Order: sequence, then structure tokens, then C-alpha cells
Amino acid sequence: MLVLFETAAGYAIFKVLDESKLQQVDNLYKEFETPEKANKIVKLKHFEKFQDTTEALAAATALVEGKIGKSLKKVLKKVVAKEAHEQLAISDAKLGGVIKDKLDVSCVHSPAVAELMRCIRSQMESLITGLPPREISAMSLGLAHSLSRYKLKFSPDKVDTMIVQAISLLDDLDKELNNYIMRCREWYGWHFPELGKVITDNLAYCKSVRKIGDRTNVAGSDLSDILPEEIEAEVKLAAEISMGTEVSEQDIGNIRHLCDQVIEITDYRTQLYDYLKNRMMAIAPNLTVLVGELVGARLISHAGSLLNLAKHPASTVQILGAEKALFRALKTRKDTPKYGLIYHASLVGQTTAKNKGKISRMLAAKAALAIRYDALGEDTNAEMGAENRAKLEARLRQLEEKGIRRISGTGKAMAKTDKYQHKSEVRIYDPSGDSTIPSTSKKRKFEEVEDDEAADETATPAVKSKKPKKEPKTEEEEEEAVTAEAEETPKKKKKKKKDKKAEAEEPREEEEEQVAAVETTKKKKKKKKVKEEEEDD
Repeated sequence: MLVLFETAAGYAIFKVLDESKLQQVDNLYKEFETPEKANKIVKLKHFEKFQDTTEALAAATALVEGKIGKSLKKVLKKVVAKEAHEQLAISDAKLGGVIKDKLDVSCVHSPAVAELMRCIRSQMESLITGLPPREISAMSLGLAHSLSRYKLKFSPDKVDTMIVQAISLLDDLDKELNNYIMRCREWYGWHFPELGKVITDNLAYCKSVRKIGDRTNVAGSDLSDILPEEIEAEVKLAAEISMGTEVSEQDIGNIRHLCDQVIEITDYRTQLYDYLKNRMMAIAPNLTVLVGELVGARLISHAGSLLNLAKHPASTVQILGAEKALFRALKTRKDTPKYGLIYHASLVGQTTAKNKGKISRMLAAKAALAIRYDALGEDTNAEMGAENRAKLEARLRQLEEKGIRRISGTGKAMAKTDKYQHKSEVRIYDPSGDSTIPSTSKKRKFEEVEDDEAADETATPAVKSKKPKKEPKTEEEEEEAVTAEAEETPKKKKKKKKDKKAEAEEPREEEEEQVAAVETTKKKKKKKKVKEEEEDD
């Protein structure tokens, strides 16, 4: 029996001298306690050494995937083919099937073979001659590192630590630039305050200040390479009527030095942004296409690495960066946030406020897939991200146009859904059922109507029996009083009863009595007036 043994240094083929020992699996390790005993059981027949680490890595990956490498195929043809009648003991049953199909060599894999492999590994240094222990350990370490890189698909171009540092530095530069520019505008504003209102761009402002210096030099300086002609004319006009204070040359020198710093930092920020864009397209191209360079870099920085970000579900990616608001909402039992860092993506920014939550949820779902594809996939193209972005844009147009298609069916016809209108029915409590006493009918009886009329008749003469005032009144006032009394008399409604005629005659008699009373009062007043006139004469 032959034994195929794989090492980091190469392939070794041993010849089993005493096969009867393999039947005692539990006691086999005792036969390999010393090198002398081990040499009595197995003997090295051939050893094929690897030329370099690359060949060792290729052979190791082929064994992991259950394939026959070039070096293994060469060894098997050279040694095993000569002794075709011998069985070949191997450690992997899948590899044995491949060897049997291609080379027509009978392979054996059993618990006894596995125990034999462990025993050979324990005495490998003594069984394989010509290899010093230090060389074997060095080759094992190199192969382990190479195989680990291969399994993790490690590449120097996919180091996301550079992105984390670059985006952090970019944010710090933005803060420092804002502080420097604010200080520069405030400092030079004491000397030339009108310049800040005319030039709004920060970089153009700093370049103009560095070139002008004192405002008296504006008329002789050429700003055409920095500013447009219209703004340059406004600057020269404002310099002639400026209300700023005079400053020394030393102050102008310090302000110019600050402007130099601002210009240098701005140029470096532009260079850093280009570097970050290129690194993002190399490491996470699909994520960059979906959410942009800055948002993608901030997501990676917030998670710590691209691999950590790939472990997050889509719901976590959606609110990544809004942890404080999330836990505050959970604590106060209010609505949780709908978006975090992903809010700054262009797809979310161009939607209406009503659809921002929906788009951020869909974008987070697609971004989670893109992140996993970038972190764990072998391809480096951005086709998946472009396809998902096109789908999101189409969905966004549907939401904006309110053309939501139905999910089931053909998917081409528009969903025929009526607009939902909430109709609240307010029911008023009916207290009529609370009391057991029968309620009176709306139509009053004939006797009650007569009692009411009699009460009205007794009440009217009391109103009429008022004494006239002592002060004399004019004729117009008397007529107004008569008309007011006539209006105050209540008009009785006619009742549909048997005695309609009797009720109709009673108001007529009352009106005749009122007219007679009015006439008598007029006559009395006229007599009084005549007497008063005679006495005056």
C-alpha cells in the first residue's frame, strides 16, 4: 500500500511495510512513538518539493477544492503508475474519486488511513530526510499566510482603512477651512468691509485679498484672472467709497499669509477628494454608484470596515448614523428615525418629503446587497449597482407620478384602487329612552290654547294703563309711540280646529278697542295743548 502525504514543502509518497499494524487502529500511535519504530512501519518512496510559495499555494488550493494540481499529477504518473497494483491511501475521499477517474488508480480512505496520517505527521521530520526543521516551519508559515489571503480574497487594493482615514481627514479639513475663511473675512472686513458682500465665493475672496493687499491698490491691480468683469468693476467702485479703517503693512502681511493657508488647504482638499473617489471606485464600486463616494465612505467609516458593514442588515444600514435619535425614540416610545447617513444620498435628496422614507428604505435594501457583493465578490465592476440604481429611479418616478402598479397579475396594468376617504360617524346619545314618563305631544289641546289666550288678554290692559308722562310730547313722538305699541301686540297663529271663526273674531275686537283707546288719548292731548296756548296768550 502507498500513502499520499501532503506537506507545505511538497508531496511525499510512503510505502507501508507492515499492513497488519493498520488493523489495530487504537494502538497504532504506539508504533510511532520513536523514529525507529516509525521507520519499521512506513518508508519514504518519493518526495516532490515545491519550487516556491506560489506553487505551494496553487497545490494547496487545488487540494482544498478537491482537484488534481499539476505537481500532484506529475508525481502520481511517475511513481504510482509503476506500481499500479498497489492501493493509494489518501486523506480526502473526494480527491480519491477524482484520481480514480483520471488516472485509474484505486484509492483507499478509512479511519485507519486517517489515524496513519496523524502518526506520520507526528514523525514527519524523521521520516522525510533532506529537509531541516527550520525550513519546514518557514514554508508552513508562508503557505498559511498565502492561503489565508486567498480564502479571504485579500488584495492590497481592497484596504478600506485608507478610506476610513481619508473621509475623517476630509471632514476635519472642511471644519478647519470654515474657521480659517470666517477669520479671514472678519479680519480683512475691518479694512475693506464691502469686499465680503461683493465676492461670495470663499476661494476667490482669499485670492483677491492676497493680490490686492491694501484697498488703495485695487484701482491698479488686475483681477480679471480671478473675478468676472462685472464683479471686478463693483470691487473697484466699492474700494473708492469704502468705510473701512486704515491698517498697517504688517497686518496686511498676516492676512495674506492666512489667505495662503486657505488656498493651500483648499487645493489639498480637492486632491484628497479625488483620491477618495478613486479608492471608493476600486474597493466598493457598486456602493459608490448607488449612494455616492462621500456617503459610502461615511458608511464604511461608521461601521469600521467594509466587511463589518457587509454584516449589517438593510434596516441597520438605513438608520446608520442616527443611533442617538433611535434610542431616544425607543426610550420615549415615539416614532423611530427613517434615515441616518443615507439621507445625504442623491436619490433621497431629490424626492419629496412624503416619499423620503420609502426611498431610503429601498435604497438601504439595495445598498446592503451592493456592500456584500463588493466585500465578498470577486468581480470589480459596477454593473449591479447601475442596474439597482436604474430600478430605484424608475420606482421613484412611479411614486412621484402616483402610478403604483399592482404586484400580482401581468404587472402592466395600473392598479384600480379607489382613493381612501376616512368617514367618521358621530352618534349622538338619545336621552328619550332614559325616562319612563310619557312625553307630551307637540300638538296642544284646545283647552290649553284657550287658557293661553285668556292669559294674554289679562296681560295686555296692564301694559296699556300706564300713566302719561308730565313732559309734553310732539306729534311725531306720539305717532312713533303708537306704531311701537301696535307692533308689540302678539299675532296669534290660526289653529286648525272646529271654532276657527270664534278665534278669528277675538283679535278683531281687540284691535278695535286699541284704535279707540289711541283716538281718545289723542283728543285729550290736543285739548291740553289748546289750554296751554290760551294760558300763554
